[in-house]
Amino acid sequence: MKNSLTDNMLTVREVSQILHVHSNTLRRWSDLGLIKAYRIGPRGDRRFKQEDITLMLLEENKGIPTNANGSMTIDKTDEYVISR
Repeated sequence: MKNSLTDNMLTVREVSQILHVHSNTLRRWSDLGLIKAYRIGPRGDRRFKQEDITLMLLEENKGIPTNANGSMTIDKTDEYVISR
């Protein structure tokens, strides 16, 4: 029987796929405090709140110029990628 508190939480694998990063990168970010993880169960498995991930993505996209349909403009995308 699953806990209702963890029903809305995402696993390392799910968040890794959303963010397009390796699971070890996500774990390292969690250890460094760059992304909030919650430990559950006796093994201390990491779980992430979907709201936290959404907020992180929104914060990450602040300041990136977009066109009317919400996609990044081509000329600024290269600068963004290089800066990451």
